[in-house]
Amino acid sequence: MTDTDALYAVSPLDGRYSGRTAPLSPYASEAALMRARVRVEVEYLIALADLEATPLEIDIDEREHLRGLYTTFAEEDAQLIKKLETEGHAGFEATNHDVKAVEYFVRHRLPEDSDASPWIHFGLTSEDVNNLAHRLLVRDAVDEVLLPALYEVQDSLAEMAREYRDLPMLARTHGQPATPTTFGKEMAVYAARLGRATGRIREATDDLRGKLGGASGTYAAHHAAYPEVDWQSFAAEFVTDGLGLEFQSLTTQVNPCDDLATLFDAFRGANDVLLDLDLDVWLYVSDRYLGQETVSGETGSSTMPHKVNPIDFENSEGNLSKANSDLTFLADYVTTSRLQRDLSDSTVKRNIGAAFAHCLIGYSKTAAGLEKVVPTEAVMREDLESTPEIIGEAVQTILRREGQADAYEQVKAVTRGKDVTLEDFRAMFDDLEVDEDVREELHALTPTGYTGVASELVDGLE
Repeated sequence: MTDTDALYAVSPLDGRYSGRTAPLSPYASEAALMRARVRVEVEYLIALADLEATPLEIDIDEREHLRGLYTTFAEEDAQLIKKLETEGHAGFEATNHDVKAVEYFVRHRLPEDSDASPWIHFGLTSEDVNNLAHRLLVRDAVDEVLLPALYEVQDSLAEMAREYRDLPMLARTHGQPATPTTFGKEMAVYAARLGRATGRIREATDDLRGKLGGASGTYAAHHAAYPEVDWQSFAAEFVTDGLGLEFQSLTTQVNPCDDLATLFDAFRGANDVLLDLDLDVWLYVSDRYLGQETVSGETGSSTMPHKVNPIDFENSEGNLSKANSDLTFLADYVTTSRLQRDLSDSTVKRNIGAAFAHCLIGYSKTAAGLEKVVPTEAVMREDLESTPEIIGEAVQTILRREGQADAYEQVKAVTRGKDVTLEDFRAMFDDLEVDEDVREELHALTPTGYTGVASELVDGLE
């Protein structure tokens, strides 16, 4: 797409963000779907030739030629399929049917001496081809584009966690000052969460399932032609060994899309982790805990020249929210089909790529934002030192250990709702009836040193 074309695109996915969504084009475009359909038709034709019951024979040269139809699939091939669908070509009338156009494309491209023409799409319904083609594209989009993008974010978070494992930072629960943590430990939390989320995506991708059971899922046409053939075993071998998908044996005409719904939900889980991260980093930037590296020539505001906005995280937040809305819709919609088949899911499934594209933009924007932010240690330490009341938890816990049942109440009386200093605490410590070693322990408490084993927790990252 040219720059001019992008300016007139209906969707920002193919317009403003076309550079970021381009990696998905080989898996989410209409041409990609055509190529995947050709692959299914060709491999099915070859599988029929390997079946002893059929008289079909395809030699090595013809197999190589046939497989070249999808391995070297080019723009002119996609245009020819579209022409077969909408206008007709080479003696074929316009099909007004996208899968039938693919069948005619394969037939048109057979070698002149081939006897394979009657066997193309033999016994199949369009959904046999489509369900397999969609899953092949989804699987490869996840493996080649989306998971690598998520792993990049995960790696960045893990790197930040290790680098800043010892950097103390005031925590906030309910938005209020709370027991300190370290910046590295907080990033480790997100890295670990994202690791679990990507694991769920990996599992769901490995469980994508294909069917090949015909118009009602009964293998009726296949059985009518060759009742002696075990078509269920044939289909299972074709789907698993031939295409690398799991096999779905019980279906209507439609392959139940519970597997796709599980995958979409897994992506929503990963997106939720990143949305949480985006919001937190935005707040850290707002509190000046994180500084942002400036980009030469970049404008932060049309009226305020000083602005350096957390735009990458805001953009990610918007795109991941849109992605989750689309993924929720897809998961709900594709798992239903009236009786044995209705066609409403066909147009809906064409939007899987759009949902994935919003995911990809979100992932790339979060990754870009993480590259720009730098912890501002001085601000973090200043905030900690100006909030000494946070050691109150440690004080009352140590006093409880020493048997003082009213320890919580003692500290509450000194700190709650008051501006308290370390000197106030130390005066309190001097008045306590405790052993001197305990008093020294209390005097040694500081906000910056009260981070528990936060640094060690980072070691839990795999």
